[in-house]
Amino acid sequence: MVPPQLRVLGGSAAIILGGFVTINVVSAVTMSVVRTVTERKRKKISLPCMVCKGKGFYICKLCRGNATIQWSPLYDPVAINPCVCPTCEGNRIQRCLNCLGKGYS
Repeated sequence: MVPPQLRVLGGSAAIILGGFVTINVVSAVTMSVVRTVTERKRKKISLPCMVCKGKGFYICKLCRGNATIQWSPLYDPVAINPCVCPTCEGNRIQRCLNCLGKGYS
């Protein structure tokens, strides 16, 4: 048998905790809806990015689309090793830094 004081305390704690969880879920859903609506409006009225021509990506400028760079840790290299490009990580394209990959500015 649970004492009545503990039952009241447990019920109150459950109501308060449930209220916090409900407010958290509602605010998360509201923020995602607001973000989506804002992005749609922005995309509708904005011009395409001039750097990537509205694609959101362009060929990597460091490796020039080769996926590897010639690198040596020494100042006067004895041997130059091909390494994976650190900018595009071997994908040959990189996200546009002007529009951050959205395609519009």
